[in-house]
Amino acid sequence: MMHDVVRRAQSIAPHLAAHAEQTEKLGRLSEESVRLVREAGVMRLLQPPEYGGHAAHPADFAQAVMEVAKGCGSSGWVCGVGGVHPWELALLDPKVQGEVWGEDPDTWIASPYMPSGVATPADGGYVLKGHWQFSSGTDHCDWIFLGALIGDETGRPAQPVRGLHVVLPRSDYTIVDDSWDVIGLSGTGSKDILVEGAFIPDYRTIKVADVTEGELSADRAGRSETVYKLPFWAMFPLGITSAVIGIAEGALNAHLDYQRDRVTSAGARVREDATALYAISEAAAEIAASRAQLVEGISRLYDQADSGSPITFEDRAVVRRDQVRSAWRAVAAVDEIFARSGGNVVRRDNVLQRFWRDAHVGLQHAIHVPAGAFQAAALTQMGLDPQGPLRAMI
Repeated sequence: MMHDVVRRAQSIAPHLAAHAEQTEKLGRLSEESVRLVREAGVMRLLQPPEYGGHAAHPADFAQAVMEVAKGCGSSGWVCGVGGVHPWELALLDPKVQGEVWGEDPDTWIASPYMPSGVATPADGGYVLKGHWQFSSGTDHCDWIFLGALIGDETGRPAQPVRGLHVVLPRSDYTIVDDSWDVIGLSGTGSKDILVEGAFIPDYRTIKVADVTEGELSADRAGRSETVYKLPFWAMFPLGITSAVIGIAEGALNAHLDYQRDRVTSAGARVREDATALYAISEAAAEIAASRAQLVEGISRLYDQADSGSPITFEDRAVVRRDQVRSAWRAVAAVDEIFARSGGNVVRRDNVLQRFWRDAHVGLQHAIHVPAGAFQAAALTQMGLDPQGPLRAMI
């Protein structure tokens, strides 16, 4: 049965599409796009019930993100990234949850998680300094998750390296305007963030090692809902890849609309061209396979967590492998149909070119780099235990 939020996401997609050009020109989501996403409740799918959320199945979250991205790639991306943050906040101290959502459960949280700052221990917490890139949707958020390395007494990363995710209010960081000038996903407004000595109390932090383990984090937080027992490196990539696959589905829809009545320069009707129709069906099958593989992977982990079965590193590695592959397969399919859309497809008034640009920029995210995930998955299936960098982001 389709979740109500997924149904609402479907209904707003055409309206988001109507604002997609404005969103791109603004370099952030249009105010109408923000309103539509808020009212649909996409950002609250993974939020805990006591703050108006659904603690939903992650497959429902993935499908809602895809529906949004079909209409507007930037809106889908912001939902895919930002929609995971309520899931992680549910694993932190209830005090910070109350600070963020106590007055307004529709408060949005930004990131990034790249450890581009140093958190130096101080009495009762940490002092944070750093410069982060790629804070998607940050103009619409009042709080932020940031990745950091724990520092030593000199303010440098301590050894052995230990990572934190920390939570800050808008008053404690600076958004760097004019720091997002890109060829795709322009409307995500993924700007730079500066922090210059903000104090972070202990209760607004969580160790990266803790959140990676899934069930242990849920137990510490007193969370019984299955979704909070899943590992971070299954949930965070899910939102991002869902956006890319949704963008690919939007590209396919745009291609179908464009090709239906198109006549080539040679006077041939495309809908009577067997080669063009073959390419459409092949691309559609590849994109559908990407969606199915992504949803199946996270659903398998959810079922394991729900049954009380441990989620092993091999389980995580295989799901990450398939998640990465699904993104690459979907974007390759977009390339195939874009290449068969004729010269006029590159004009700004043809929406397919925006989907094509957005898809490729989405593929550039670090979680879509195949090397580490593929190598780790192969080693685990040989019965070996990858170590060091091969365990990163898995």
